[in-house]
Amino acid sequence: MGHVLVTTDYLGPGDAVDRILTDAGHTVTYSPARGTRDDDERLRLLADVDAAIVASEPVTAEMLAGAARLKVIARSGVGFDSVDTDAAQELGIWVCNAPGVNHHSVAEMTMALMLTAAKHLDTVIPQVRQGQWPRTAGTELRGKTLGILGFGASGRAVATLAAAFGMTVLVHTAHPDLQVSAVEYVELGAIQARSDYLSLHVKPTAENRNKVDGDFLAAMNPTAVVVNTARGSLIDEAALATALESKSIGGAALDVVDREPLTTDSPLAGRDDVVIVSHLAGQTEEARMRAGESAARQVLAVLGGRQPSAPVNAPKF
Repeated sequence: MGHVLVTTDYLGPGDAVDRILTDAGHTVTYSPARGTRDDDERLRLLADVDAAIVASEPVTAEMLAGAARLKVIARSGVGFDSVDTDAAQELGIWVCNAPGVNHHSVAEMTMALMLTAAKHLDTVIPQVRQGQWPRTAGTELRGKTLGILGFGASGRAVATLAAAFGMTVLVHTAHPDLQVSAVEYVELGAIQARSDYLSLHVKPTAENRNKVDGDFLAAMNPTAVVVNTARGSLIDEAALATALESKSIGGAALDVVDREPLTTDSPLAGRDDVVIVSHLAGQTEEARMRAGESAARQVLAVLGGRQPSAPVNAPKF
């Protein structure tokens, strides 16, 4: 039987994922990813294991080069940009993700961020805790226009909730879902010009890095709020800070930033016009269990000589 390494910090001995793996006869070792590992630990991490279940901790070509037994890396989440999938493919290692496990959680966080920005909850709540009683006027979501970039599972879930709030929903995507009638499919320029809120749900590809840059922001409604629950790499943070300073955009509400955790020298740190939370959109108890169980079952498939259900690469041997 195989040796499985689990680095996802919310998975542990005795949980459902552990039982799935151990009931199948595999040995499980835990090394939770909390903070940055030193170089020696990082390079030894994948040695002598047959499979790994990982969260968003980077898995580099250098790490994979020392993983002679490794057959599969299963992400306990949807994004897989933290794994060098090309290097894994060259070494015959499957990389899998867990699609469809957290889109409802992400959609709820998207709405929570919009509500926080609209009602100024990020500043009001701390003031009340300090004994103050601010009567800050917020705005309603009802009647506002939400632009959505990307229309995968998360984007569609956001559209459903936003429509229930009474928002007009615009979508820019290369893959429109014509069965979803409560949205209007538009070109990018219309999204920029008309949106009161812009929610990002595109994949973090090389082409999409800094997709929201200075030119993009300059074309937006000056009162608009950018919401990002996808990946921090989608936004040029220096350009966003400049746009906020010049009042050419109204604000931002971010679950993700380009360098996590947020550094004190980030141009977005400490700004009153930016709401930032710590990459929590997919971190509900329900989504975590779905993600962990999906990853475990893909590990079982590969170690059992079968193809995983959600591969993101195609090993050469």
